[in-house]
Amino acid sequence: MNLSSLVILLVAVGLAALGQILLKHGMTQAAHQSKEFGRSLPVTAIGNLWVWAGLFVFGVSALAWMLTLSRVPLNVAYPFNALGYLVILAASVVVLHEKANAWTVLGSLMVVSGLVVVVTMSPSQPG
Repeated sequence: MNLSSLVILLVAVGLAALGQILLKHGMTQAAHQSKEFGRSLPVTAIGNLWVWAGLFVFGVSALAWMLTLSRVPLNVAYPFNALGYLVILAASVVVLHEKANAWTVLGSLMVVSGLVVVVTMSPSQPG
């Protein structure tokens, strides 16, 4: 995998994680507002800017992922999604003020350790 493919892959994973954080923030707001104003959750969510931002970021992420798949074997690219676990875990604690216990952190680190094994031990692929 060359440097440009790696960058595009990391952008795709990072944007997917960002999309999750934006959607979670928007849906938390929408759930609160739907209870407060007595509206349905789907109707409230449709009007939430954070939900739309999350969906847009997911769309951009999908485009970056498609470009990645045109350049990198799936069995090498897909394990990189494990990095998204760490980004989402950190952002959920720091940005969304959610709590994470030691088991969650340990499990996430184990998943990422698997990523390192897959990427460093994968056979080289022809051009």
